[in-house]
Amino acid sequence: MKFSMLMDLFKPAPFAPELTDPEEIKHQYAYWRKRIFYSIYFGYVVFYLTRKSFTFVIPHLLDLGYTMADVGLLGTLLYITYGASKFVSGIFADRANPRYVMSIGLILTGITNIFFGFSSSLILFAVFWGLNGWFQGWGWPPCTKQLTFWFSKSERGKWWSLKSTSHNVGGAIAPLLVAYCCTLLDWRWGMIVPGCIALVVGLCLLERLRDVPQSLGLPPVEKFRGEPEDPAGVRDGQVLSSKDILFKHVLNNKAVWILSLSYFFVYVVRTGLNDWATVYLMKQKDYTLISAAASVTWFEVGGFLGILASGWASDYFFQGRRVPFMIFCALGLLIAIALFWAVPPGYVFVDMLLMWVLGFLIFGPQLLVGLAAAEFVDKKAACTANGFAGCFAYIGAAATGYPLGKIIDIWHWQGFFVSLFVCSGAIFFVLLPLCWKNGICSGRREAKIS
Repeated sequence: MKFSMLMDLFKPAPFAPELTDPEEIKHQYAYWRKRIFYSIYFGYVVFYLTRKSFTFVIPHLLDLGYTMADVGLLGTLLYITYGASKFVSGIFADRANPRYVMSIGLILTGITNIFFGFSSSLILFAVFWGLNGWFQGWGWPPCTKQLTFWFSKSERGKWWSLKSTSHNVGGAIAPLLVAYCCTLLDWRWGMIVPGCIALVVGLCLLERLRDVPQSLGLPPVEKFRGEPEDPAGVRDGQVLSSKDILFKHVLNNKAVWILSLSYFFVYVVRTGLNDWATVYLMKQKDYTLISAAASVTWFEVGGFLGILASGWASDYFFQGRRVPFMIFCALGLLIAIALFWAVPPGYVFVDMLLMWVLGFLIFGPQLLVGLAAAEFVDKKAACTANGFAGCFAYIGAAATGYPLGKIIDIWHWQGFFVSLFVCSGAIFFVLLPLCWKNGICSGRREAKIS
């Protein structure tokens, strides 16, 4: 297949003549919103399953003679390639058909997981896990585009938060599925099985997903719901240039920069806990792999509820403001991390409870930073803004791989918890200026930042 033909595959679907029958429009919107939503939801569950499978293979790689720094290096490589891909894919997704970006990305992710499972050297692990990170970056930008175009601002916090629980569903399934495969079969199956699932679900997404509403003859969602339409307009089917998207709408927006910096620290805390808690509980508190994995599942359960709470609270309690809830969560993290550090071995249920609390407190800010970044820019640049913030997030995630692994090697687990505590404080202080500026907490594009 020629490169030009390949790029044609990703072109946005052309706009169809707009329907005029109100009842038909209502029926079509109801059908397609449900179909689009459950497709991107379950698709991203599997993206997350293939991404987190490695986390629960780590103890087996350590038993094979690899060091903390070795496995940390693989984690860092994934997050670097994923962060870079999320930014590049964000720019691309604003100008592409999300149907093909997401489905093909999931298929390629599944293939890299399977190849990783058949590999036996650190170099091959690095190659396939790095490629996995790149294709993982094809997952969220299409979701951002679908949520932005199919759901209006007044309801988007609710739907965005509900969609974001797919992180936690995938994260909760991963420890149980992978630990089961590793225990009953072999560590390789902990990578191969999620990869096979991704292949099947990726093919399903090809059939289920579609482009924006106008490609199906539907009016913009704001017009459908009787709300103010995007100032730039989306009815003509025109696509902003990559230069305008990047430089005019994203890099020139100070709020996006502030939110992106906070995202760095959010992901240090979130990924540090997610990736290293299993090893910490096994090595420091003598948990079995199953018990440690179950504790991480509670982290995801807490995150599931934290995401729902943050979306609901920012929509209804804070009247569309995204920042205040994040600041409260940052203060709570400082307390919860200190308590988790202080719990002595033997208190399994206390550890699980605190993992639940930590999940609740960190996944809310993870949701809201990405949502706020998308809402501070033109609708046609939402994927790029979200991807730009995501790039910072995964630089933070990369810091939890080799750098945090090295910290653990040198300063042991004390260094691990001090790092998380400092980053939690940084979330609070980075976001605080957004509340000092009049109007910024509203999360609206029209709020000015001097």
